[in-house]
Amino acid sequence: MHSEILVPVVALVAWTLVMLAWMLVLRIPAMVKAGVDFGKLIGSKGSDADKILPAEAQWKAHNYNHLHEQPTLFYAIALTLALLDRGDGINLWLAWAYVILRIAHSLVQATFNKVSTRFALFLLSTLALAALTLHAGIAIVIDHATPTPIETTAAVYDR
Repeated sequence: MHSEILVPVVALVAWTLVMLAWMLVLRIPAMVKAGVDFGKLIGSKGSDADKILPAEAQWKAHNYNHLHEQPTLFYAIALTLALLDRGDGINLWLAWAYVILRIAHSLVQATFNKVSTRFALFLLSTLALAALTLHAGIAIVIDHATPTPIETTAAVYDR
């Protein structure tokens, strides 16, 4: 049996791979069109492409990079909740909200890239992540404060 919260985790990883494919499908032809000689590239970084590629081609790359930033915190907290056996109920809903908001953020950034819309989606997803983090913290405190059956049994025998 597995924790239900792992499903949105897998969904966000899958979405990240979709963004990778979308980025490559658009970026490689744009690089070829810009005359980039892949055989001569040495030590370059993705941001160097901002100088030579159209913004629309770079938006997908920027978003792909963003999917390796804050979502890493989501993965950590979702796995923490799964290990604490708290990956259902409201936490599952919050995890799905986070994933859906991040996908919406990706679609906005990769298409029309309006910063105010992106920021609103980012803020809402951050609130979902903060709630998940709070719930994990509370669960850890409650679990730590509540003795396990083994600790309770040991206390009886120590008398």
